[in-house]
Amino acid sequence: MKRTLVTLTACAGLLTAASAYATENGSPTTPMGVYEFGSGFLPPATPYGTFGLRTSYYTTDNLRDASGNRADNDVSIDVLSIGLAYIHMTDKTLFGARYGFSGVMPFTRMNADLDVNVNGTTVFSDSASVFRQADLQVTPLILAWNPAPNMGVTAQFQVQAPTGDYDKDRLINPGVNHWAFSPIFGFSYITDTGLEFSTLSQFDINTENPDTDYRTGIEYKNEFAIGQHVDSYTVGLGGYYYHQITDDKGDADTIYDGNRARVWALGPAVSFFKPGLPTVWLHAYKEFGARNRAEGYNVALRIAHSF
Repeated sequence: MKRTLVTLTACAGLLTAASAYATENGSPTTPMGVYEFGSGFLPPATPYGTFGLRTSYYTTDNLRDASGNRADNDVSIDVLSIGLAYIHMTDKTLFGARYGFSGVMPFTRMNADLDVNVNGTTVFSDSASVFRQADLQVTPLILAWNPAPNMGVTAQFQVQAPTGDYDKDRLINPGVNHWAFSPIFGFSYITDTGLEFSTLSQFDINTENPDTDYRTGIEYKNEFAIGQHVDSYTVGLGGYYYHQITDDKGDADTIYDGNRARVWALGPAVSFFKPGLPTVWLHAYKEFGARNRAEGYNVALRIAHSF
């Protein structure tokens, strides 16, 4: 019961005109809020693999500085994402694990308005609206172990290619215009009473954006969920923690205190799984504790089915 759907989520914390917001343009390189329940489990080997569709919506009007205080700048960001995903697990083994691979093609509609204020005066204003392809994600290595009943462990290596639409002079972009390489580790355990705990950790190692000579620091994210299985449903609490663990690198005028970001998110999550029917996941998260980035809301609905 693996998350087969990955899509570009919000450009959270986007701010091109102020230097105190982390990562280039304040946007996380890869999506957050993708996994909740079942992140340590993968689909069975089937003749045609597993196909998935994910829609997600992110909104914010709340920028936070390095101390967690609300910034004076006025911003509004709305992002609707649609991701088409495919994962194929095989009967072949590697290191004692089942082997598979996957790919995701996301498309993103983004709207943003920004006013930068200094001493109560607006010194910069910009807006943009775009609906374009985002960056392609390919995972050539997926490994799945089941070391004990009701326990799943996964290891993956993901590559995100700069195929998405990008314009360095535009306020928002579906693509980030650089490569990212991501080791990913997932774990799930379900007790005999049906209580599930799932977690997934990912590191994004970024290359330099050749159009801006800017390199975003290494990003860490952990997604988690705890919930109770009731018949075909799992109901509980999910969320994520995001933390940039190394400094950005670029022109000295664009870097402030290393530009490191972090944020938490929590909210209700539910999934539906019944053999022979599509699997469905739904969650609604509120972000909090943001530093050097935005603080908003994330709602996502995903559907997947194996053939």
